[in-house]
Amino acid sequence: MQGVQVSASRRSGTTDELGPDEPERDGAAAGGSASDGSDLLAALLDGMDAALCAFDADGVVTHWNREAERILGWSADEAVGRRGLAGWAVRSADAEEVESRLLSAMHAPGRQVHEFALLTKDGGRVLVRTQSAVVLGPDGKPAGVYCAFSEVHAQIDLERSIALSEALFEDASWGVVLVDVDLRPAVVNAHAAKALGTGRTSVLGRPLGDLLAQGVEELESALQHVLAEGAPPAPAEVWVSVRTPEGERRRCWRSGFLRLASPLAEEPVPLGVGWLFQDVTESKQVEQEASLLRFRAQQLHRASRAAAECEDPAEAATVHLDFALAGFADHALIDRVSGGALSDAEAEGPVRLVRVAATPSGAPGPSRLAGRAGLPVRYAEGHPALQCVERVGAVRASAGAISAEEARGWALARQWPQDAVHALCVVLRSRGRTLGAVTFLRGAGRSAFERSDAVYAEDVAVRIAAALDLAGLAEEE
Repeated sequence: MQGVQVSASRRSGTTDELGPDEPERDGAAAGGSASDGSDLLAALLDGMDAALCAFDADGVVTHWNREAERILGWSADEAVGRRGLAGWAVRSADAEEVESRLLSAMHAPGRQVHEFALLTKDGGRVLVRTQSAVVLGPDGKPAGVYCAFSEVHAQIDLERSIALSEALFEDASWGVVLVDVDLRPAVVNAHAAKALGTGRTSVLGRPLGDLLAQGVEELESALQHVLAEGAPPAPAEVWVSVRTPEGERRRCWRSGFLRLASPLAEEPVPLGVGWLFQDVTESKQVEQEASLLRFRAQQLHRASRAAAECEDPAEAATVHLDFALAGFADHALIDRVSGGALSDAEAEGPVRLVRVAATPSGAPGPSRLAGRAGLPVRYAEGHPALQCVERVGAVRASAGAISAEEARGWALARQWPQDAVHALCVVLRSRGRTLGAVTFLRGAGRSAFERSDAVYAEDVAVRIAAALDLAGLAEEE
């Protein structure tokens, strides 16, 4: 606003010195219009957050609002009507320079910004930042100057807040999302839009369920908690699956939450939640893998110590099997080649396997040896355990995306417990010969076996094979 026209009667610190009274309007409203205009002007001036004063063309103070009184201590009655600021609001030595800079706004376009020290009523000094602009009279000519000012530190705090907000939504290297009270994104920065696999505008107003396939309930619960109780004391790590054109991506976001409240309301009114997050998927996966490797190494160590105390080598094989199951699989089977171990030259013909040990299919418990009957297991041609022995390598198998009834049939057809949906068969080798296969099985509540699982299973199979080979030598003696 480069110029304004002001006309009001003296009321609450204002006078009509900036222009003549407005002409009387025709109609029934003419009698009260001037009074209504003065009341409105006084209310607007006193309700402003910034201090405001105005001068006529001769430098006489014509307006002085309550914020100006709060900052400097001079009331409107004490300020309005004074010529200039010298000796009361500005030191006499500085008055000429200050007044000339303020009144220069009458002959300059736009707003003029200055900083200088003003005097308070009790003799103190306050550094203020002013914005001054010309006030135009009814004839369109300069009639005076209005000046809005605030304490410099308050202005700097405001500018810092604005600068921080703009930086967060433009240049931040982590995601920033403002979520409204309906738990829908209201503002999204570029980093967050990229993490969500969408544009900055296309995500606005959409439910989080449209953006995330998994983790929505946990995230919305966190947002509702923040709205009700405030920010949590520490960041939270949330695992989500993001919907993208290429498919779902599993991500881990370390998230911080802030409750946003309106600074203009008498009581805190929640505007939403500020959600800041950083993608820590890679580091979390590294941590999980390292933790898993440590646990599995400890299990192998404990199993070796426990097996060393077994007098029966076959029992030592089941000890290794039981320790391997912890956190790895739900069931396990040990099958041995019928008729004795096979050398590589003898592995070309059909192979039959005999059950040696198995975990109980009902209540959990230690693995059980199958006895000495030596009856072959009814494995159909192409069974994963037979393929494992024939190929001398690990074989993985899964039921796939089928119904629960079909999955039970899939498991029973392979002579496995009916709740098995994922299998990993690893060959048992000792002294250059194939002794059989060990099969690890997982239920529907677990993920399919991966390559890293096969490596661990092979470490276990080496120990089981050594124990079974020793058991075979004992039987021969």
